Amino acid sequence: MAKKTTEATRPPREKAFLVGVEIRNEPVLLRLEDSLEELALLSDTAGLDVVGEATQKLDAPTVDTYIGAGKVEEVKALVEELMADVVVFDNELSPRHQRELEERFGSKVKVIDRTALILDIFAQHATTREGSLQVELAQYEYRLPRLTRAWTHLARQTGGAAGRSGSVGGVGLRGPGETQLEVDRREIRRRISKLKEELEKVRAHRSRYRAQRQRSHIPIVALVGYTNAGKSTLLNRIARSEVYVADQLFATLDPTTRRVELPGGHTSLFTDTVGFIQKLPTQLVAAFQATLEEIAEADLLVHVVDITHPNALAQWEAVNNTLADIGADHIPALTALNKMDRLPDPEMAMEALSEFPNAIPISALKGEGMTDLLRAIEKELFEIFIPVRVRLPFQEGQLISMIHEQGRVESIDHERTGVVISGSVPGRLLARYEPFTVPLGETARPIEDEE
Repeated sequence: MAKKTTEATRPPREKAFLVGVEIRNEPVLLRLEDSLEELALLSDTAGLDVVGEATQKLDAPTVDTYIGAGKVEEVKALVEELMADVVVFDNELSPRHQRELEERFGSKVKVIDRTALILDIFAQHATTREGSLQVELAQYEYRLPRLTRAWTHLARQTGGAAGRSGSVGGVGLRGPGETQLEVDRREIRRRISKLKEELEKVRAHRSRYRAQRQRSHIPIVALVGYTNAGKSTLLNRIARSEVYVADQLFATLDPTTRRVELPGGHTSLFTDTVGFIQKLPTQLVAAFQATLEEIAEADLLVHVVDITHPNALAQWEAVNNTLADIGADHIPALTALNKMDRLPDPEMAMEALSEFPNAIPISALKGEGMTDLLRAIEKELFEIFIPVRVRLPFQEGQLISMIHEQGRVESIDHERTGVVISGSVPGRLLARYEPFTVPLGETARPIEDEE
């Protein structure tokens, strides 16, 4: 008789009911129906089974429950009928909204919003120490204003002393006259402060690492794009690497860098970054600053777009908005229209190409268009030179050396505190020289005139 193999019993997936609200006269990138479809994908990634949904259009959110009183009763009835465990709002809820809705729906039903859902997904997918720290910080900053008296004591989560039995509460856990809620808030604030200190060390380490890369003069290409656009597949293809790939949102969280040799013999570093999404939580943007700096310090962006997605253009705009938020919108960019092999006819392909600037059609999965993409990258990095006239102080010796080594110097005027150089630099270096640009028509200051 063959032995039976035992497998760990997985807990049943929770049932989720989705709620989407359209606020009239409020700009949006996706239609309400499309945004809810995306929310369903996020819910599936988080481990939820979607059993139903409801929508409402409002002039403004209701003060206490976000949705109207009638809609609250409708959702409550549907949640009971479908036996849902979680109600997920596509819109970000205030602490008051969340508390009021939880009271209406009852203690057995959890109420979360899109932000909490994304934070949970990030917590599941963080694999490095840095990623875990960033996610934990974002979660605590999100939860702090939402603590209620029903909050589970944080000793269970943060390793605080709860006695040998592991029980909560008790002697020694509270300050004089403090409620449990106050203790929990104090513990969260302490943990937030600690996490920020640790992340600052990470940021300093990254900064030193970036400085080393800059001194090596190897340009950096950052792959950016909407989540699940195919960035990791593209990196695997061009770098012949094995970055984790999955057909789900936020499969890649921690950045991965690979060295790639370009067709003309030049070398570049390619970095795969976390995918963006519409309504990206502000807590995540702040917490992932160390990671997002990798994008802001890149010499070139390759914006990967899933051209088969019905909202491809809106996704492209959402990424561009986030790039602007992190100060990376000045970096030269190419658009890689991925999954072109899935388009049913050539006319759709030509129409897609006309909608996006600097677009190159590719299929990362099948390897189509790779040579064209790499040649375009190499041209942007090494062949396109832009005229500049800059005043460089002597303490900026690295920039002075760089323009001599990698740029083209036409003239140089010496001043008491530095040099004024006219010439041209590769497009990838332009951002580094912008702070030192000399206005047109301005001449160098003679050394004898400076006191």
